[in-house]
Amino acid sequence: MGILVNKDTRIIVQGITGKEGSFHTKQMLDYKANIVAGVTPYKGGQEFLGIPVYNTVSEAVREKGKIDATVIFVPPKLAPNSIIEAILNGIKIIVVITEGIKQHDMLKVHYYLKRSDSIMIGPNCPGIATAGQTKLGIIPNNVLEPGIVGLVSRSGTISYEILKLLKDHKLGQTTAIGLGGDPLIGLRFKEALEMFLNDSETKAVVMVGEIGGTDEEEAAPIVKKLVENNKPVVCFIAGKNSPEGKRMGHAGAIIMGKSGKPEYKISALKQAGAIISDTIQEIPIILKKELSKVKLEN
Repeated sequence: MGILVNKDTRIIVQGITGKEGSFHTKQMLDYKANIVAGVTPYKGGQEFLGIPVYNTVSEAVREKGKIDATVIFVPPKLAPNSIIEAILNGIKIIVVITEGIKQHDMLKVHYYLKRSDSIMIGPNCPGIATAGQTKLGIIPNNVLEPGIVGLVSRSGTISYEILKLLKDHKLGQTTAIGLGGDPLIGLRFKEALEMFLNDSETKAVVMVGEIGGTDEEEAAPIVKKLVENNKPVVCFIAGKNSPEGKRMGHAGAIIMGKSGKPEYKISALKQAGAIISDTIQEIPIILKKELSKVKLEN
C-alpha cells in the first residue's frame, strides 16, 4: 500500500502551464498519477493534455470535488501564497517542488500549516512516489519498482541512485519521499519513519541524511522502534567530509559549531539499531543480509 499517496489519490498541479509544471505533469501522467485539474492564474478555461485548468485552487475544488493532494511548480515569490491557498482549501498532501523560497516567507506558511491538517512535503524537494501506483513531483519514473523498502531522504539526486539500486537488486520500493533540503520544511524524518513503521508492506527502510540540523538525531527513537519491529533501517549520511561552517548544496546542509555534525547523527542512529552504510552501493547488499536474518528469526 505504501504511505500518504496511492493510485486513488486525486491530484491537482499548481503551475501546470509553466515550463517545469507542464514537463513534469506529463511525466506524472505517464506514471498513471490521477491528476484531475491544474491551476494557473489567468489561464482558467484552458486544458493541458486533457486536464482542465482553473484560475484558483478554490475553483478547482468547487468544480472537481474533493482534492487529496497538490504538487506546486510555482516561482519562489509566488509559491508561499500558493501553499497557503492549498492549505485554506483543505488539501491534505501539499508537495512543494519550488526551490529558493525565502525563509521568512516559509515562517508565514508554517503559521497556517500548524493550524491545519495539511501535510507539506518540501519545499525544494523531489516529491513522493508510491511505486507502481502514483507519483507527485520529479522522481524519475524509471527508478521506481514496487517492492518492500521505504525510502526517506533529504537528498534528491542520491535518492534516485538508491532507488535504482533497490530496483536492480529486486528489492523495489513501497513509498519514496524526498523531504527537501531547506531549513524550514514540512514533513520530517520522524513523522515519515513513523508512517513506515505502521505500513504492513514496508519491510525495511533506507534513510538518507545530510550534515546540518538535528532531524536525524530526533528520529532515532522511531528508528529504534522500526528495528525492534523487525524492520531493518539502513542509513547513509551525505556530506560527511564537508568543512565546518560551509554550506554544501542544500540550505539546511551546514555545520555550525556542534550542531549538524555527522558523527552525532551516526552515533545516535547506531545506538538506535540502524546500520550505517559508507557507500550507497552497499545499501541493497546490507538490506538483503538484514532481511534474511529477520526471515530466519521468524
